[in-house]
Amino acid sequence: MIKTVKLQDFRNFNELTLNFSSGVTVILGPNASGKTNILEALYLLSTGKSFRARLEEEMINYGGQVARVKGTVVDEKGGSNTGPAITSLEVILTRGKIKVGDDPEKIQNIPRKTLIKNGVSKRLIDFAGKLKVVLFGPWDLDLVTQSPSLRRKFLDTVLSQVDREYRRASLSYEKGLRQRNRLLQRIRDEGVPRTQLAFWNQLLVKNGNYISDKRGEFVDFANKSPGFLDQDFSLIYDASAISSARLERYKEEEVSAATTLVGPHRDDIIFEMRSGKSSKDGKIDLARFGSRGEQRMGVLWLKMAELAFIEKVTNEKPTLLLDDIFSELDHEHREVIFEVSKSQQTIISTADQHYLEKSIEVERVEL
Repeated sequence: MIKTVKLQDFRNFNELTLNFSSGVTVILGPNASGKTNILEALYLLSTGKSFRARLEEEMINYGGQVARVKGTVVDEKGGSNTGPAITSLEVILTRGKIKVGDDPEKIQNIPRKTLIKNGVSKRLIDFAGKLKVVLFGPWDLDLVTQSPSLRRKFLDTVLSQVDREYRRASLSYEKGLRQRNRLLQRIRDEGVPRTQLAFWNQLLVKNGNYISDKRGEFVDFANKSPGFLDQDFSLIYDASAISSARLERYKEEEVSAATTLVGPHRDDIIFEMRSGKSSKDGKIDLARFGSRGEQRMGVLWLKMAELAFIEKVTNEKPTLLLDDIFSELDHEHREVIFEVSKSQQTIISTADQHYLEKSIEVERVEL
């Protein structure tokens, strides 16, 4: 769990230090006070990435050159007889250049992002996953209906936190996909021999199959998770299988499009709901036929499955981050969230404390 976080020139904060309880911490503040920025900082410490910045330098305070996010993570189960294991995580963000001294002409090139664990610089593959989080915000309510890329990103976020090999396979696949697409374009435009595809084909098949297998395992787990009230949800994994045979089958179309047409970068998951009042067999495509409220419940169900999956795989309870979602849920489903909040460290941001249940003991942070 996260014990402390310190922000320096991050988003709207010049400097801020927060302590979190092992239970429920509520961050209260008006709109635009920076509540979501704090959750973004915690997510950054978990994954090494932002959940909303298009460019990472957007997280640097206006006028600042360097942003820092530093956190202390406590693992009660991972310590020795002398106490719990404590890990220091830090992310340093820059614009790629920094002024040196007073001379405005003296500029030094530096890394745009540095990830540090216990004082040692780390690659993303070795940094991510120490702090495990499940993030739920209003934007997640579009998971059912919006682009498949959002659903693929969700799967990657879940699995990258619990599986180092998945992180490695994803990074390798993404790099190989870019290189293969460039080569397809050169084959089309310059007549480069097709034989040069062999290496990239092998790399994509190997890593792509690992990605697909792990995504399938998560979907299978989620489908065993309970629903809410009279609503039972499930997922269909619409996998774009990758193999040497399929790459061979689509070779002409791929050269014409200069794009790899098969593989997990084209996967999707489809939400279904079973309800006695929906259809003859009680099963509907949630994106096409579900109400807005039912779609929201489908996302809530998926987030609960994510919590349970991370705990099962790692034997650790992830930290639950809730960003101002109570206004999007009805009373019954807010109660579901409150009940879940009691089971692990939870950090809630809200502008309206009236949404909070009086029965929950919370630590309050006011901005």
